[in-house]
Amino acid sequence: MTLSPTPVAAPTHVKDWHAAARDLSPEAEAFIDGRYRPARSGATFATLNPATGRILADVAACGEADADAAVAAAIRAFETGSWSRAAPAARKAVLLRLADLIEADADAFALLETLDMGKPIRDSLAIDVPAAVRCLRWFAEAADKLYDEIAPTRGDVLAMIRRVPVGVVAAIVPWNFPLVTAMTKIAPALAAGNSVVLKPSELSPLSALRLGRLAAEAGLPDGVFNVLPGIGAEAGRALALHDGVASLAFTGSTAVGKLLMTYAGRSNMKKVGLECGGKSANIVLADCPDLDRAVQAAAMGVFQNQGQICNAGTRLILERPIRDEFLEKLVALVRTFEPGDPLLPETRFGALVSAAHAERVRGYIAKGLADGATRLTGEGPPAAGLVPETCVRPTVFADVDNSMAIAREEIFGPVLSVFDAGSLDEAVAIANDSPYGLAAAVWTGSLARALEAERRLDTGFVWINTLRVGDITVPFGGVKASGSGRDKSFHAFDSVTHRKSVWVDLSASS
Repeated sequence: MTLSPTPVAAPTHVKDWHAAARDLSPEAEAFIDGRYRPARSGATFATLNPATGRILADVAACGEADADAAVAAAIRAFETGSWSRAAPAARKAVLLRLADLIEADADAFALLETLDMGKPIRDSLAIDVPAAVRCLRWFAEAADKLYDEIAPTRGDVLAMIRRVPVGVVAAIVPWNFPLVTAMTKIAPALAAGNSVVLKPSELSPLSALRLGRLAAEAGLPDGVFNVLPGIGAEAGRALALHDGVASLAFTGSTAVGKLLMTYAGRSNMKKVGLECGGKSANIVLADCPDLDRAVQAAAMGVFQNQGQICNAGTRLILERPIRDEFLEKLVALVRTFEPGDPLLPETRFGALVSAAHAERVRGYIAKGLADGATRLTGEGPPAAGLVPETCVRPTVFADVDNSMAIAREEIFGPVLSVFDAGSLDEAVAIANDSPYGLAAAVWTGSLARALEAERRLDTGFVWINTLRVGDITVPFGGVKASGSGRDKSFHAFDSVTHRKSVWVDLSASS
């Protein structure tokens, strides 16, 4: 997920988000074959508001039987051809209607995102929902712009290379950006003519479930889009092992990504696209052209969304001549990130997604201290408007090296590790000394040094004099333990389509 590190302005319209939250009645059942239904077992799980600890809804806890039903519905819909063989322009029109419906319902989707995972309402409203709408519109417009190919064969042969939908795409998505991450998976799949089964995280399922109703209203045929809530080890596992699923799209941890690869091998060798963990390096060299801008990007690039970002620049590598000045400015800025009630428009830093995850992050902070890192920020009283169990203050560690757990392991929380480097060579060596390879950044006034760093950084994405920016036109994904495959751009169609070769012998034609 790539978003701008620029601070987001608070929504300009006045709204009582607390009152809206009290009036909200979220969908809580699975959406299968065009209608909502409980899990076949009758089981449910509670989804909580991490800022308050209160239950938002008891959601259907789907299992293998429900996965079978969802995949069967998706296969039936695909085989009827009502969507898979529809004219691309017709699919485009339906998906554009769906985008319009989401945009019209933006307040409800933003509220669900904030309540389900604790992020500030200003971010949900100004970043998350608009990004999801832009993504869907882009892929909708791409639906009738995917061309097949003609091979340069001899004159008595017509050889065509056709791009065809794979069939059923299962999308398993994480909790940190529930709606927009789901959209990066389902939009290209639907635009290409596939049927989809979306499995949202059990920590943030509500926006995905609301999406089912709007998909039906927009005109997607029954069974083309299904939402399967449930625990990952049950519902997600069932989809990954299902022989009826032709492609598996996943964003989440490296450990789960490896597990899904084994499930694909144990079943039908389905396509697997993985966007997994990250430990992105943010290198600031002494000739950085705008130190203040780099400081702001370094802070927002880690602490936005409470640090729960796959490509966060969690390893800040400073060339020594600017180290002290940079850290002084950075610490002063980070101290202004006061956690608070996510439903207040002025709040910039909310709750972590769950008490269990917050405790895990606190465990890494303790490891950092035990390993000898110097904590520069992160201490303070309990935050107003948040339960203490899910509140972790933005934490900056200096004097870090790559032997420490906080440097090597993905924390997925508001923790920044700062390294010193004596040169570009040393900075790149520190950056590449990681099992991950999702993204990296370098700040320098020298184009030659920037391009040298880009060539040597072993990552899927490199920013130069910026951090965590991009748009739907540029592919996003990593290397090494950060996964394979790409989201966004026309490259996203590679994981949801097959290339079919057709050879026609014209000499035999009458």
